[in-house]
Amino acid sequence: MREGRQTVRIGGAAGFWGDSALGARQLLDGGALDYLVFDYLAELTMSLLAGARRKQPELGYATDFIDVMRDVLGDALARGVRVVANAGGINPHGCAAALRALAAEQGLAPRIAVVEGDDVMSQLPALRAAGQALPANVLSANAYLGAQPIRAALAGGADVVITGRCVDSAVTLGPLLHEFGWAADDYDRLAGGSLAGHMIECGCQGAGGLFTDWEAVPDWANSGYPIVDCRADGSFELGKPDGTGGLVCPASAAEQLLYEIGDPARYVLPDVVCDFRHVTITASGPQRVLLQGARGSAPTPTYKVSATYADGFRSAAQLTIVGHDAGRKARRTADAILERTRAMFARAGLADYSASHIDVLGDAQGFGRAVLWLAVAHPQRAALEIFAREIAPAATSWAPGTTGFGGRPAVTPAIKQHAFLLDKQRVQPQVHLPDGSTVQPVSSAAAAAPPGPAMPPACPPQERPPERNARRTLPLIELAWARSGDKGDTSNIGVIARHPDDVPLMQQQLTAEAVAAHLREYVQGAVTRYELPGIHAFNFVCEQALGGGGMASLRHDPLGKGMAQWLLAMPIAVPPDFTSRRM
Repeated sequence: MREGRQTVRIGGAAGFWGDSALGARQLLDGGALDYLVFDYLAELTMSLLAGARRKQPELGYATDFIDVMRDVLGDALARGVRVVANAGGINPHGCAAALRALAAEQGLAPRIAVVEGDDVMSQLPALRAAGQALPANVLSANAYLGAQPIRAALAGGADVVITGRCVDSAVTLGPLLHEFGWAADDYDRLAGGSLAGHMIECGCQGAGGLFTDWEAVPDWANSGYPIVDCRADGSFELGKPDGTGGLVCPASAAEQLLYEIGDPARYVLPDVVCDFRHVTITASGPQRVLLQGARGSAPTPTYKVSATYADGFRSAAQLTIVGHDAGRKARRTADAILERTRAMFARAGLADYSASHIDVLGDAQGFGRAVLWLAVAHPQRAALEIFAREIAPAATSWAPGTTGFGGRPAVTPAIKQHAFLLDKQRVQPQVHLPDGSTVQPVSSAAAAAPPGPAMPPACPPQERPPERNARRTLPLIELAWARSGDKGDTSNIGVIARHPDDVPLMQQQLTAEAVAAHLREYVQGAVTRYELPGIHAFNFVCEQALGGGGMASLRHDPLGKGMAQWLLAMPIAVPPDFTSRRM
């Protein structure tokens, strides 16, 4: 640990490419930071960046980062705030060159380090030859690197570290490794530092964004970005700048903890396998909570690689229909468009759609309004160009009250994901230091982590509840908070009991089978339930739930952001004298 260092303060300024430019300035002015970190790379962002670089070789990075740094670079350097960002995408050197040019314009000379080595596209032919099943038309293939290269960059004196693909939490764990001197096998502390990164990797989501009790969250226009005050023992406090909107409380923090973690006993990262089941979250002051209790074990000997590939084309149209029976009119409109275009395909010698999806959002009966979402996929662009032309005729051909046509829908490549594991020995991260030298940090490869211990029940076995007919039902939202996210075609739904006394009741009724039945319209695969006694929570991993997920999905909600809302409507039987837990 650096001499005298007791805590390290890190602000999370971005949760995705396209996040608000507000975060960096807000954190820099109100955060008294040691580090400002940015996470830009969602799973499919790499394919978008690959497409950008094919058109312009100097691109391939998150250009928003340069726009934000134009405003804050000088102040960050003057205040000694170091910056870590995975904005490099598939062209981290291009990102660094753009930042150097910006700095020169402003008369600044930041020491910039670049981390590369995540791009494994060149290895695909050899992997195919060795029997690895890979899709055709791969656009990008990147290993999720860990925090050790960032640590090396900071040790080399960098003011700014730019990486390509790394796990989201690594931009926070790297500074903590550097500042506290944690060993590569200090797994509990590495798990705590990774959890700190997880809590701020999604921007405002770590400070009240998307909170179930949204009406309790003030000042959305000035939403606060999250800050972690990290300690050498791996515990940390989560907060936000004073005077900002948003809400940091145990419940909002618990929602973010559960976000997209899968099995909480084995959250696999390159540097450590985390066990978050017994993490506790307690209020530690106004708009501050303390998180502690993360545990870790040895990392696996492999990196996860996320590959993206093109598989045909997709298009999605949207219409608004108002009046009596708006929902039925919307569905008949969709059926007519599909029937008409299929006949046109046949005349042109084109095959049928490979997939289609209809959503009618809004009033389905009586007088009201409905939004029609009609999405289709086809192997050939020409077919979907016919589809795109045949949306506008709905405005004069069929249902009265048809409006809200936003123009001919675009036809875009259908980008799908393919994940696989790659031996860490085949991936060699490289760190290009500000002095021009290059180092190769030691990999975090270790013996495969053993399976996590069997999950104990959150509460002891309960007596059989009264018969259901002696009870009444309430929607789950009266008993719980929830948040959902995605991993490819898998939806992750975290559910936290509003009161610990309700955990037994939720254990009995909120089973994997019951959740699968409630979400059967969306979930085609298995549902697995995990428990987190430390925060009185459950995590549901729902497979084949997002229509392929991301840019491959034809659904209105391809990332599963609404899945938690659907689950919160699930009826739960409660005793007759039960009082809602909602404030």
